[in-house]
Amino acid sequence: MMRRRTALLAGCTSLALALGATACGDSEPVSAGGGDKTLDGKTVTVAGVWSGSEQKNFQKVLDAFSAKTGAKTQFVSTGDNVSTVVGSKIEGGNAPDVVMVPQVGVLQQFAKEGWLTPLSATTEKSVDAGYAPVWKTYGSVDGSLYGLYFKAAHKSTVWYSPDALAQAGVEPPKTYDEMLEAGHTVSDSGLAAFSVAGQDGWTLTDWFENVYLSQAGPEKYDALAAHTLKWTDASVVEALTTLGKVFADDRLTAGGQKGALNTDFPGSVEKVFGPEPEAGMVYEGDFVAGVAKDQFGRTIGKDANFFPFPAVGTGEAPVVSGGDAAVVLKDGKNADAGMKLLEYLATPEAAAVWAEAGGFLSPNKKLDLASYGDDVTRATAKSLVEAGDSVRFDMSDQAPAAFGGTKGAGEWKILQDFLRDPSDPKATAARLERAAADAYKG
Repeated sequence: MMRRRTALLAGCTSLALALGATACGDSEPVSAGGGDKTLDGKTVTVAGVWSGSEQKNFQKVLDAFSAKTGAKTQFVSTGDNVSTVVGSKIEGGNAPDVVMVPQVGVLQQFAKEGWLTPLSATTEKSVDAGYAPVWKTYGSVDGSLYGLYFKAAHKSTVWYSPDALAQAGVEPPKTYDEMLEAGHTVSDSGLAAFSVAGQDGWTLTDWFENVYLSQAGPEKYDALAAHTLKWTDASVVEALTTLGKVFADDRLTAGGQKGALNTDFPGSVEKVFGPEPEAGMVYEGDFVAGVAKDQFGRTIGKDANFFPFPAVGTGEAPVVSGGDAAVVLKDGKNADAGMKLLEYLATPEAAAVWAEAGGFLSPNKKLDLASYGDDVTRATAKSLVEAGDSVRFDMSDQAPAAFGGTKGAGEWKILQDFLRDPSDPKATAARLERAAADAYKG
């Protein structure tokens, strides 16, 4: 299953998404604004996973594009199975013009299938000027730029209740060991340290990736992501051992291992920011803020805040990201207009529309940070942009879906089993290698 992680979670409304594609209405051109209306009479169809507030906010971006160009837009929701839905639409002669692709592996698949058109020189110039080179690398296949990363996620953020930490008398930690020490202090004050969403295996991959990137470094991270380094490498065993310090300590996790395995992502946020808190901290990406605010009425920066995922050992603090890349399909009926949309999406003007609406981060360093609506989001965006080329894309999103993106299988299942019993990191590494070897071979 090709899944979409960050969009699936922000606002939680996507959790109930049907997997069939659903047309979500046309956007009429808006009269306000400039532009030369060169695309009058054209309709750009955009497919993506977004629903709920994310879809509404992206529609504001599409409306701004309409105001500039005269084009109409139509958004088609794919659910998690982007690859399957888009493939069937191409086969049926009904290809969308633009697809918002949530995984590097899917973008590469689309390019190798011959479905994509390389992006225009105008878009590439904007990417070169506004993005760290790593984002161009993730959007390119065999030297051609196919994907523009419009929306990003910062997945190296630990969210906490300021009240919980204040009552325990602890400050946001700077190192992994300090985080565990602070966690024990929080648990001594009456709350568990962490709420862990073990029912959703992808959250455990994110825990692992942050520990591994900091402890092993970016070169080994890249090698493991490409499976040129085996999962039986000593660096993997070391990272699992480090992660096991959290998983093995019932004082650190709300409900212990059993409780964690019965907690999904929204539930993990509720255990920190809901009406009856059970933990002081929850690790996940910047999208935690959207759930804390929209679902539980928390004021971001006041009663919900974050600290960067801390450095492990002598390593650097990690910055793991995810993101949605816009691509243009060759078979789209208005692919030329789709290319114009990407030229617009590459501008800070387009990013500012969603930044002002909230629930959004842009990797475009030309976007004025003042466009974001609150100090916490600004700080998160600043951290992402300033990380530059040290940003690493979510490792499991780079893997074949059979290993990195399938419920009840591969990395998700193996790390859930490790959460249940973290006593043998070496055996877990061996299981991961066997699953990875099968998936990458396929």
